[in-house]
Amino acid sequence: MSDDSVLRPRLSVLELAPVVDGASFGDALRDTIATAQEAERLGYHRVWVAEHHSMPGIASSAPAVLIGQIAAATESIRVGSGGVMLPNHQPLVVAEQFGTLDALFPDRIDLGIGRAPGTDQLTAHALRGGKVSESVDDFPQALAHLRAFLRDDFPIDHPYAAITATPGVGADPQVWLLGSSTFSAKLAGLLGLPFAFARHFAPQATLPALAEYRENFRPGDLDSPNAMLTVTVIAADTDEEAQRIAGPGKAAMYRVRTGNPGRLLTYEQAAAAPLTADQEAAIAPSTSAWIVGSQETVRRELTELLERTRPQELMISGMVPGLDERRRSLEIIAKAVAEIG
Repeated sequence: MSDDSVLRPRLSVLELAPVVDGASFGDALRDTIATAQEAERLGYHRVWVAEHHSMPGIASSAPAVLIGQIAAATESIRVGSGGVMLPNHQPLVVAEQFGTLDALFPDRIDLGIGRAPGTDQLTAHALRGGKVSESVDDFPQALAHLRAFLRDDFPIDHPYAAITATPGVGADPQVWLLGSSTFSAKLAGLLGLPFAFARHFAPQATLPALAEYRENFRPGDLDSPNAMLTVTVIAADTDEEAQRIAGPGKAAMYRVRTGNPGRLLTYEQAAAAPLTADQEAAIAPSTSAWIVGSQETVRRELTELLERTRPQELMISGMVPGLDERRRSLEIIAKAVAEIG
């Protein structure tokens, strides 16, 4: 292939601990741990867990707790947050939580940070003790405080200079900025941090955000840009089977978009009540960017995506109810990516 051919990116996994109708929260969390173990076996680089709140079908509301459980059940895969929604937390608390994780699992912990609430405005109000609105300066300042607690480098005249995050000070989790727009992309570039773009949320903003990150990059934690792309990919042995196991995820997206979130449907429930054409159209801005199919279909569509975006890492997302199907999907995706480049 030519010199400008697609470079094969690292592969990682984003887990939301989906809660399937008829199952328990414990079932969902144990399946997420088992998925991480399978990802490690298959050679995936990292597994992240998302922070969502007041979502009956998602059990990953406490990333730091779940990260510790996953790290304890695995040996070498990196484990982190995708992400900690910083406006919901005090920076000192996050520094202590991830300092604890880094102390227990050195060189394996990632701290992915986002600025969205990960929920609706009422739940955000409850999470933040009554504070909902933010100025545009709040997030960069909170991020600066978090990094200063980890590094113990507040200016000597800063009030927080007298505080020691314990554990936390001297910890070295890998800090990433997450985003679905150009705001965090530009900030990550200016700070020289790795950047993860949520293409599964905002596919139309993918290219502008990656361009903003790369154009604004200044050496910082990194010497050169490091971009990750999170993509919804669901794979099976045939295109038809992949579409079947993608059904519950599509139904879940429609319910969230219409303000009626619930537990993830089983395959049988989704097949018995397929989305109408109008309902499919309502979620098409997101689902049209999903990659769903056999190994050949996944390889072909990922190749085209990678040619346009050229990320250093690809993070796989997908709400798949069954653990066996989730494991098989990750296996097929890994084989498809191995054929690229």
